[in-house]
Amino acid sequence: MRERRVLVVEDERTIAESVAARLRAEGFAVEVAGDGPSAVERFRSGQPDLVVLDVMLPGFDGLEVCRRIQAERPVPVLMLTARDDETDLLVGLAVGADDYLTKPFSMRELAARVHVLLRRVERAAVAAPATLRLGDIEINQAERRVRQGGADVHLTPTEFDLLVHLAGRPRTVLPRERLLADVWGWAEGSGTRTVDSHVKALRRKLGADLIRTVHGVGYALEVPA
Repeated sequence: MRERRVLVVEDERTIAESVAARLRAEGFAVEVAGDGPSAVERFRSGQPDLVVLDVMLPGFDGLEVCRRIQAERPVPVLMLTARDDETDLLVGLAVGADDYLTKPFSMRELAARVHVLLRRVERAAVAAPATLRLGDIEINQAERRVRQGGADVHLTPTEFDLLVHLAGRPRTVLPRERLLADVWGWAEGSGTRTVDSHVKALRRKLGADLIRTVHGVGYALEVPA
């Protein structure tokens, strides 16, 4: 099995070295970048399987890094933020981050989140040979590609997994807590705003009427006519 590669983008050297050391101990090949421009450059040259990305960076910030790398190739992104600020977190999720940790965090938790993100992508790739069609939307699970009206639609890995999960149960109302458990692999339900943010992104990219909100419960995918 190929050694999985992680790019760590963090300008605080102590944190960067600690994160890199822990991930190397977990068996990953790790590269480190300390600013926005070098992060994008190393992403292009190293083709990492996952990116651990700090929000506050010199050059340009982590949100811009996330926009640029996700525009090139969908990749799981674990975003690090110094503040538990809901606006910052929602913006990060909106530009393509899949998960987030608020500083200070434990290295054990970070490593666990990295493993969960990678397992989810790998599991979806193995167990998804079919093509789903929802009106003019075509979901190719084997290639992890989405087309609408014949044009490619760029989704992040988590957006894709959420769409497939909802599409596999059309018109069924799925609680946020169940979506967190099934798509994100989170056992506890404290990340419901993460679900809301990704649903918002899918609506923006594929149409506002695709996913119905059931207030106080969760979401259901409406099959287009």
